[in-house]
Amino acid sequence: MRTYSISSHRNKIINIDLELCNSNNKPIVIFSHGFKGFKDWGPFNYISKKFAQSGLNFLKFNYSHNGVNIKNPYEFSDLEAFGNNNFSIELEDLESVISWVIDKLDSEVDIDQIFLLGHSRGGGLSFLKASTNKYVKKVVSWASVSDFGKRIENDKLELWKERGVVYVFNSRTNQQMPLYYQFYEDYIENKSNFSIPDACRSLGIPALVVHGTKDETVSFCEAEDLMKYLKNATLLKIKDANHVFDASHPFDSNFCPNSLKLAIDESISFFKK
Repeated sequence: MRTYSISSHRNKIINIDLELCNSNNKPIVIFSHGFKGFKDWGPFNYISKKFAQSGLNFLKFNYSHNGVNIKNPYEFSDLEAFGNNNFSIELEDLESVISWVIDKLDSEVDIDQIFLLGHSRGGGLSFLKASTNKYVKKVVSWASVSDFGKRIENDKLELWKERGVVYVFNSRTNQQMPLYYQFYEDYIENKSNFSIPDACRSLGIPALVVHGTKDETVSFCEAEDLMKYLKNATLLKIKDANHVFDASHPFDSNFCPNSLKLAIDESISFFKK
């Protein structure tokens, strides 16, 4: 695996892991982690290797404001950055990664076959980016949200505005993670750019929606909503799987849950068709 650090639009660092397959001029899959996620969480390194072994180049990265840095790859040590994150920044970061692939990897990968794979919030971001970037030819979502607005517009907005911050508890790390009110202001200012339903309706490329029926974080009904919006999509319904397809952090590579194995295998098959 190769590692790189590139600069974001806002002069923060985007750390990249690149797993190349054995052959040149093969497609590349760009993976986006979700909220409270990072590129080295749980099985993500395992997944990277599985894709490369199948003949697909695989790139995963940390969003610049996800709160994790290269010195502490498994810990949220920059909560100020986390609190100042927003959808605009993440879409800029994903655009930067795609541009970097096109500029720097054109001799090693097939830049005419750039595919996006996103988990949870990363799935929603992948749909948004796929609808605006002509280089993206296929997209797969894992446990994706179907509408950012439904998760943001609630009865606690006045309290958020008054205090300037709300806190999200991370049960894995026992941290209270801040979200500053700028997140909502950015959402309102750019609301039309963040509509997953609109992005999916305009999407002409093939899509695969993967979701577990016992997802406790993003209900399976959101996968059904995505399928209503998408024109050219397949739904993979994984019975009894949770939000992370029964994986955990840390991850034992000697034991891959059946739900995760199915998600990996069917995503690889879809990308290679």
